[in-house]
Amino acid sequence: MIGSFLKRIGVTLSLNDPQWGRGSKNSNQDDKKSPDTPPDLEQIWKDLNQRLNRFLGQKGEGGGDNGGNFNSDPVNAKIGVGAIVLVFLFVWMISGVFIVQEGQTAVITTFGKYTHVAGAGMNWRWPYPIQSHEIVDVSQVRTVEVGYRSNVKNKQPRESLMLTDDENIVDIQFAVQYKLKNAVDWLYSNRDQDEMIRQVAETAIREIVGKSKMDFVLYEGREKVASDVGTLMEQILTRYKAGVQIANVTMQGVQPPEQVQAAFDDAVKAGQDRERQKNEGQAYANDVIPKARGEASRVLQEAEGYKSRVVANAEGNASRFKQVLNEYQKAPAVTRDRMYLETMQQIFASTSKVMMDTKAGNNMVYLPLDKMMSQSESGSTKSSTINQPSSSAQPSPLNEQIPTIEMRNSREENRSREGRESREREVR
Repeated sequence: MIGSFLKRIGVTLSLNDPQWGRGSKNSNQDDKKSPDTPPDLEQIWKDLNQRLNRFLGQKGEGGGDNGGNFNSDPVNAKIGVGAIVLVFLFVWMISGVFIVQEGQTAVITTFGKYTHVAGAGMNWRWPYPIQSHEIVDVSQVRTVEVGYRSNVKNKQPRESLMLTDDENIVDIQFAVQYKLKNAVDWLYSNRDQDEMIRQVAETAIREIVGKSKMDFVLYEGREKVASDVGTLMEQILTRYKAGVQIANVTMQGVQPPEQVQAAFDDAVKAGQDRERQKNEGQAYANDVIPKARGEASRVLQEAEGYKSRVVANAEGNASRFKQVLNEYQKAPAVTRDRMYLETMQQIFASTSKVMMDTKAGNNMVYLPLDKMMSQSESGSTKSSTINQPSSSAQPSPLNEQIPTIEMRNSREENRSREGRESREREVR
């Protein structure tokens, strides 16, 4: 385009000529130049001025080198100026076209004042100096570091050291990730936005940590502290109209200061030992206490059973005594004899040896009941094991002795009964 314009105005350039623009070596040979020799720069400039003047409607009079008087042509001048203005306006209007990428927003200002927002795609605004635009990336996740820079080891003590509610100092490093939700507020509501976000984050965490205990911040309360910091930052940034949405708060490091790290580790170990011993004691108590409670319950139940048995026996004895008393009042002699016989029966049932005294003489009769019973049991066992028809034909001497003993006992009982009856008659 530039080459065609230069050709149109009659300027020919030879860019490959090493002597281009330097003129000839001999000034007396100017008229004898070859057609391929380029003119010097001064001559080119003069020719260019003459041709521009003709293009703008001015006609020259007189010699070319001596200057001369130029007369203006109004028609050509207007056409030339109009063409230049149109070209300038076209280029100026084209300069207002801009492209916004996906995930970005363009903020348009008119004479420095916000007017509207342009979305993704090709957009147009009035060119400078009427309007201008600034593109803001609203989809990017931005990060602000508090207490460190780029690396956890690169600490910033003025930001990381904080005082807890129990008057202890903790060293906290954390990062805040955020996105933009309003590009206009982000650009025009605050100055130095990243530093503002960092100061808000530091303010929020100092408030949260100042209301918490040291152990809570160091151990079980890390996630709770991060969540509370994010919520408080949202509230503060909303009041500031920062146009920011907090995405995440990440705790990078929470520890006591380096100067007291060794002493703090010892205190932590002592606390762990205390908890371990408490757990062991609790486990021992959980093992012993249920056993003791079970033993106590068993003893109580046994005592209740013994109590119930004794009371029942006493009540039964009392009831039986009342019944015996009623029967005794009805027939004293019969009741007395029956009681005597029942008592003797109980005594003889638990006795294996019986001594008897006869009235005829002073001889004592000894009855080996235990041996007799054992012999009878052994004989019955043998008779049951031997399956013979004649096994029960002959009576044993023990069987012969048992009826004799029963007869003697019946005779003794009759005699004793007759003696008691005679004594009762004498008493009456």
